[in-house]
This record gives sequence, C-alpha cells and structure tokens, in this order.
Amino acid sequence: MSRAALHKPSYLHLSPEELRRRIDAAWELMASPCRVCPRGCKVDRRTDDQRGFCRIGARAVISSFAPHFGEEPPLVGTGGSGTIFLTSCNLACVYCQNWEISQARWGRPVTHEQLAGAMLKLQNLGCHNVNFVSPTVHVPQILAALSCAIEGGLRVPLVYNTGGYDSLDVLRLLDGVFDIYMPDIKYVDEAIARKYSLVTDYYPVAKAAVKEMHRQVGDLVVEDGVAVRGLIIRHLVLPEGLAGTAEVMRFIARELSVHSYVNVMAQYRPENKADRHSELSRRITSHEYGEALRLALEQGLYRLAR
Repeated sequence: MSRAALHKPSYLHLSPEELRRRIDAAWELMASPCRVCPRGCKVDRRTDDQRGFCRIGARAVISSFAPHFGEEPPLVGTGGSGTIFLTSCNLACVYCQNWEISQARWGRPVTHEQLAGAMLKLQNLGCHNVNFVSPTVHVPQILAALSCAIEGGLRVPLVYNTGGYDSLDVLRLLDGVFDIYMPDIKYVDEAIARKYSLVTDYYPVAKAAVKEMHRQVGDLVVEDGVAVRGLIIRHLVLPEGLAGTAEVMRFIARELSVHSYVNVMAQYRPENKADRHSELSRRITSHEYGEALRLALEQGLYRLAR
C-alpha cells in the first residue's frame, strides 16, 4: 500500500448527505446558463445536453487513464500519479501540447460508474493519487463518480490539475474533496491571454481561483516523498517573456506564500497552431529559463521543481 493510501483523504470525512448536497449543487450550476466555469455559456448542459465553449454535455468524456511518471516528483513517488485525461478544456491555447484531447476532443463518453471504475483501477495499480487532468468543465460528473468510487473503496487523494481558469462557486463545492490542487498560472497580460487562449479575464480569475485553492489546502505537504495535501503551482515559461513571469512570482510570494511549491516549466515547444505566431515559433532559450528561475528566487520562492 502506498504512503498516500495511508493518509486519509479529505473526501472520506464528508458525510454521504454532504457529498450529495455538493453533487446536486454542481448539477444545478450546469443548468442554463452553465456556470461550471467562468465563461458562463448560455446553454443547459444538464437537461438538454447542450454544448457551450467546451462542447461537453451531461456525460464526462475521457481520453485515457493510466499511471503517469512524468508529473512532479511528489505526485509520482514510486507508484506513479493516476492520471485521468478528461477531454476538452475551457481554454484554447494555440500552443497546447495536448490539443488532440483539449481541442480536437478525442475521447469517449463515460457513465459515472465507469469514471469511478477508472479511479479504482488506478488505485489498485498502486498509484499514489487520482489526478484529474483538465477537470474544470467536468466537476459535476467527477463528484457524482466520486460517490460511486467511495462505495467501491477509494482511499487515495484526488488531484485537481487545471489550467487555472476556474469558478470560485465551483471551487467552494470542492472544499474538502480535493486534497491537492495543481493549477497553471499562464499569463498576466489580458491581451496576451486573449490572443493565445481566447480568454479575456484570465489573470484576475486565475489569481482568485489559486487563492481559494490555497485557502483550502495550504502549502504542499509531502510525507515520505509523496504529496498528501496542498498546492502545486505550474508556470510555463514562454518565449519573449510573454507569460509575465516576474509578476506571477511576485503574486505567489506576496499573496500566497513563499513556501509555495512552484514548477517553473522549461518544456515549451511550438505545437498545435503556435507556428502561426512568429514569437511562439521557437523553444525558449537557456537564458530565458534561467531568468525565470532568478525571478522566482528573487521573490524568496525556494521550493522550485525544475
């Protein structure tokens, strides 16, 4: 049994009645107008199976699930992170490396019971956690599946692996459900976010969301090399300083915690539609990455995954 399995996840402290209340509230947010994510599309995904920006209806859609050993070390441990790649995303990043899943929406619809089965299989394979990739638009379905999974014996922490464009109303429903939040903070500048991800209010929404995540779970707690609770922040360094790294690091250090676990990511590469933008048509340089690390250290951030 993994060390994480010995740590009782938060959701096991919720009564069945409280979890049912959360599930019902999440389904209500899916009704017209859908408020599951900050886009607020004027569709009813719950009863009419209408599709908004995400093109996801009432059923969850998954691309794949398997133990993953390429995530941050505290998630991977020795047994891997049990990733469930959910189809679609509420962002449309022109450089997305998983565009087949997030934008072409490769995947298959599943029932709550099938999604719960995937969670249990990952646990049985020895994964330290169940890691939902791009969960934002699937929150009602995840909560419904969690109820089934608990009955089946689920006992590992859940990871909310998100692009950062999340609704506070939804995150509050997840308080005491997810032990580990792993948001991106992608951009600072509104014009850049609009140009590259088709979103107009990314940074203020992401800041509020990450603050709420930190309020719920605090700084990352690692036991015997495995994450059991807390916040992991990802920041992808983009060419030409487009991600606004200096401001992102300032925000993390001053408005969250200097003890924040931050992955300053160097793996940007031109994918998807990036070659349509000359400034995104190359990898970052070693100097650009070194500067990003310097900016983090300058703010007092020291828990840096590299």
